Amino acid sequence: MSDDPTRVQEFFAARAAGWDARFPDDGPAYAAAVAALGLRSGGRVLDAGCGTGRALPALRAAVGPSGGVLGADLTPAMLAAAVRAGRDRAGQLLQADVARLPLRTGTLDAVFGAGLISHLPQPAEGFRELARVVRPGGLLALFHPIGRRALAARHGRQLTPDDLRAEPNLRPLLAGSGWRLDSYVDEDTRFLALAVREG
Repeated sequence: MSDDPTRVQEFFAARAAGWDARFPDDGPAYAAAVAALGLRSGGRVLDAGCGTGRALPALRAAVGPSGGVLGADLTPAMLAAAVRAGRDRAGQLLQADVARLPLRTGTLDAVFGAGLISHLPQPAEGFRELARVVRPGGLLALFHPIGRRALAARHGRQLTPDDLRAEPNLRPLLAGSGWRLDSYVDEDTRFLALAVREG
């Protein structure tokens, strides 16, 4: 699939209505990944590329009623699916490109991104923008409910050395974008990279 934003939008628009039905058992994996962020009550968090908003309820539970939860996605059809699922009650939904967020600098405590990396047209630019909106010491969680090898197999592909999610590629990409990779897990049952916003 092309990295062009219009192509990304078209890809997800065509799949939005049935997206959640394709992955019905991912809820616990999302909740565990959100828990790894260690969010506190009253915190402010962005679900970048939120899709149908599957992480929003867990993010809301983590920051409580006094916290702020924002879900941003490029594709209106995915946001509409989030509303149909009632997930707009867990956070504010915003149609936006995560590489150009309409947010003030340093206003967030954390960013959660499920399946985000492969859909960023310019990954370094996207991560720099996410770093801009997160306070120093804030966190970034890059998550997928299955690991790189399992995901490649699902799509009938082999893992390649240029995979941005591979630790030797991801670490310098994040470092050059304002983040320090703090932990990295790539197992068949989950992918979770946690990074800290450099000060």
